[in-house]
Amino acid sequence: MYTFTYERPTSQAEAVKLAQAGGKWLAGGQTLLGSMKLRLASPEQIVDLGGVQDLAGVRKEGNALVIGAMTRHADVARHADVRATIPALAQLADGIGDRQVRAMGTLGGSVANNDPAADYPAAVLGLGATVITSARQIAADDFFQGLFASALKEGELITAIRFPQPRRAAYVKFRQPASGFALIGVFVAQTDAGVRVAVTGGGNGVFRHTALEQALGRDFSPAAAAGVKTDASELNGDLHGSAEYRAHLVGVMAQRAVAQALAG
Repeated sequence: MYTFTYERPTSQAEAVKLAQAGGKWLAGGQTLLGSMKLRLASPEQIVDLGGVQDLAGVRKEGNALVIGAMTRHADVARHADVRATIPALAQLADGIGDRQVRAMGTLGGSVANNDPAADYPAAVLGLGATVITSARQIAADDFFQGLFASALKEGELITAIRFPQPRRAAYVKFRQPASGFALIGVFVAQTDAGVRVAVTGGGNGVFRHTALEQALGRDFSPAAAAGVKTDASELNGDLHGSAEYRAHLVGVMAQRAVAQALAG
């Protein structure tokens, strides 16, 4: 292992100052530490966010949940307010990785990293959530910008994410057995403003499936989802599954998600 300095700030202001000076944030470490071991990342300074206590926790804010960026997946999964208000979000968190990953990984770290097969981005985009940072608030539709890319600026820290309560929602994924990532994951949410459908695992990042949204807006049923075909040319293929296979999975997972949402 190469040489680096380690900082553990106790306030958001201190963390942001260190990052603006060139430090690399460490949240749950599920991506950064692995990248460092493989020599894919070599930060000279690591800023551990674990000491910033007000970055973790869940609170209700009207008809929404505000979840701190440093809240662990396991804590989201078992939190009473999450399970009661947005059970689909609790279920999603409970299906991330394995028990060790859920004990260490964080909401903010996952969203900031924006892995193209990660689960949380599907919930953020599918629910039309708002990403709250140290500088501003960013709508989900504006946040995700492609492969490992987001609207975050240098030194900008995700502090929390606000999830509005949907009328119905569900997330279903076809799990890649080795990693636990989604080969395809579909988050479906029926809200007062309409239906939102977010797909992860199929492209260069999470995306909204407008054809499914339109079909389900007219008829929120598995049959309506079954009638929508996904263009394989817009998806990626790899050794785990071709683009055509992933396109098929989008339809299957969408049908299952709608059925699950209707079942409550």
